[in-house]
Amino acid sequence: MDSPRDGGPTALIAGASRGLGCALAAELLDRGWHVIGTVRDTTARTPLHELAERSDGRVRVERLDVTEPERLPDLHDRLAGTRLDVLFVNAGTTDDGRTPIGRVRTADFVDVMVTNALGPARVLDALADLVAPDGLVGAMSSGQGSIANATTGSRELYRGSKAALNMFVRGLAARDPASRRAFLLLAPGWISTALGGPDAPYTVEESAPLLVDVLLSRLGEPGIAYLDRFGKTVPW
Repeated sequence: MDSPRDGGPTALIAGASRGLGCALAAELLDRGWHVIGTVRDTTARTPLHELAERSDGRVRVERLDVTEPERLPDLHDRLAGTRLDVLFVNAGTTDDGRTPIGRVRTADFVDVMVTNALGPARVLDALADLVAPDGLVGAMSSGQGSIANATTGSRELYRGSKAALNMFVRGLAARDPASRRAFLLLAPGWISTALGGPDAPYTVEESAPLLVDVLLSRLGEPGIAYLDRFGKTVPW
């Protein structure tokens, strides 16, 4: 399989319409990468579309909603012949973190668990065969997905969804222990995005370069890692 145009490395970022996902795409673009970014609705203009317009053809926008697995075969077909050096899922959501798990509505539980855990795992599973043998497969997790660090009772559903995501990606990595691919769960810290809110201590602009540094540092490093924004291991 070949990367597009000049043969440079290619990343697919699922969930790149705005915020941190778009910032990751922009940072990779600045570092000479080609980027395929996904949005849930290609008819709505997003910051990713603006990035694509000024990218000289190195950013491509595709449609994908991680809660709609029936669309994955079509995306796979559209990507046929494209070698991915990085496949990374950034999509995620949250709920009212003040609600104890025993009082969470079933509909809210399903929404958060499918968006944060099952959906990303489906994407990685469906598209992994497009990733180079020495490429990287990963997802945006959270330090709040650490079971070892769960010392408070807040954000229980969100924490559970990220812990589930961690388990699912570990399962993907465990299927082929001889693989040369890197698997990464990235804990970005509390960032001021639509998801993180205005009180977060980190900005998107300062976070994206650090996160891309960590992501690229894993290329050529087989096995799975759960790392924070500084490349330090997060306890499972």
